[in-house]
Amino acid sequence: MIVAFSVSPLGVGEDVGEYVAEAVRVVRESGLPNRTDAMFTTIEGESWDEVMDVVKRAVAAVEARAPRVSLVLKADIRPGVTDGMTSKVATVERHLAVE
Repeated sequence: MIVAFSVSPLGVGEDVGEYVAEAVRVVRESGLPNRTDAMFTTIEGESWDEVMDVVKRAVAAVEARAPRVSLVLKADIRPGVTDGMTSKVATVERHLAVE
């Protein structure tokens, strides 16, 4: 299962990097494969419970410091697939390499 999510504090002003870093820290400490870019943090795990526990804790880390939190989440639920974060990107790159 792959989950891409974005957690944002509301009501804290425009500079939210410090708050988002708290969420990303939770993800990185989880030990699950993950990747963070400008818009989302993506994590991969074996089960719904495993991945959603990390998302819940990441949201809680931001919620502890902000009066309101926004969460956007997208999930790819494919039992039996592992290393999907890497293989999906590799497939696109392989197609791009074909001229």
